[in-house]
Amino acid sequence: MRASRLVSLLLLLQTRDRMTAQQLADTLEVSIRTIYRDVEALNAAGVPIYGEPGNEGGYRLLEGYRTRLTGLTATEAQTLFLTGLPAAAAQLGLTTAVTGARLKLAAALPEELRDRADRVADRFHLDAPSWFHEGDRTPHLAVVADAVWNQHALQIRYLRWAEPHEITRIIQPYGLVLKAGHWYLVASHQGQFRTYRISRILDAHALPESFARVEDFTLASYWRGYLEHFDQRRHQHQATLRVSPHGLDLLPHLLEPAVVHAARQTATEPDPQGWTQITIPTESVEAALPELLKLGADAEVLAPENLRAHIIHTLRAMNHVYTLGTSPHQP
Repeated sequence: MRASRLVSLLLLLQTRDRMTAQQLADTLEVSIRTIYRDVEALNAAGVPIYGEPGNEGGYRLLEGYRTRLTGLTATEAQTLFLTGLPAAAAQLGLTTAVTGARLKLAAALPEELRDRADRVADRFHLDAPSWFHEGDRTPHLAVVADAVWNQHALQIRYLRWAEPHEITRIIQPYGLVLKAGHWYLVASHQGQFRTYRISRILDAHALPESFARVEDFTLASYWRGYLEHFDQRRHQHQATLRVSPHGLDLLPHLLEPAVVHAARQTATEPDPQGWTQITIPTESVEAALPELLKLGADAEVLAPENLRAHIIHTLRAMNHVYTLGTSPHQP
C-alpha cells in the first residue's frame, strides 16, 4: 500500500510540477504527516524532491528529473478504456486525436493487458443523454473548448432567461462540464464565476489575449458546489400534500430526487385511512402543476391555496373534455 502511494506521489509531482503538502494529502487521501514521511522516504531513496516556502511554495522535483515507473496493473489496463468518451470527443472535435491515442496506448500494452482493455471497450458504452431527450445542438463547442484549452479570453453572444435576454460578454473560460447530454461552460466574468449552457451561446470568438487562472480553482469542486445550491436557488416555494401508500411508493419514480428526499424528511405518521402528509419544495405553481398531476388520485394538494385551485381547475377541465368530448376553451 505504501509503495503504491509513493509511486502516486512521485507521478503527481512529475505531472503537476508543484503541489503543497495539503494538496498531496487531499489527493492521496492521507494526513499531512504521512506526506512528510513519504517525502522523506523518497529523498532517502535518491529522488530529488525539494520544498519551496511561501504562499506559492510546495514540493517540486528537481528540474529535468523524470521517472519511467509508469507500468499499468491489470485493473488499471481494464479501466483505461473506460475513460474514453467517443461521443463527447466528437462534439469537441477530437475524434481523430482520441482514436489515435487509444491505438497508441493499446499498442504499448502487453498482449494480456491489451486483451483486458479491449474487453472493457467492447462491453461498456456510455450514453450521456437522458431517456427521451436528445443532446443539445452545440455548434460553438469546438471554439469554446479551444479557448478553454489554450487559456484565451472568449467573447460570446448569449441567450439567457433574464432580461435583457441577449447579451454580449467577454469571459475567461475555465472548464467544460458534460451533464446528462448537456454541455456547460464554467467561466469568470468580472471576477465572478458563472455557468453558461453551451447550446444557448449564439456566437463565440476566441480573443488573442490570454488570462491567468485563479490558482486554487478546481472545476470538480466548483461544479459540486453549483449543484448543491442549484435546487436551493430553484425551489423557492413549498407545497403540502396528502399522499396514499401507493403514492409514496410512486414518488421516487415520478419526481426528482430533491423532492423525494424532502418528502421522506417531512412525512407524518399515516392517518386512519393510511394516507401520509408531506411537504415538498416547488419552483412555481406552473412548474409544480404537471409534476403533481403525475400522482393522479394518489395525492391531494392541501396548500398553497393557489396551487390547489390550479389543480382543481385543471381536473374540472379534463372532466369536461372526457364527459362532453369538447374542449372547455371552445366557444
